[in-house]
Amino acid sequence: MAHLEDVTARVDATIAENVIEHMNVLLIELSDDTELTREDRYTQQQRLRTAIAQKGHHQRAEAEQRREELTKGGTII
Repeated sequence: MAHLEDVTARVDATIAENVIEHMNVLLIELSDDTELTREDRYTQQQRLRTAIAQKGHHQRAEAEQRREELTKGGTII
């Protein structure tokens, strides 16, 4: 169980860091982790996938909001 706790802490830290590239790297690393059970590996990978998706949605929403703020009368200032 110590390895699972280490992996969980690493996933927590990577999610808190909020950098998609780092989340993707860890996602790939977990694919090759033979010390975890299939279920534990899936759970941790799913947490990363969810964080990546949420960050992507958040970035799109921010971009749209910026565009709306910069657009006045149909043109970008």
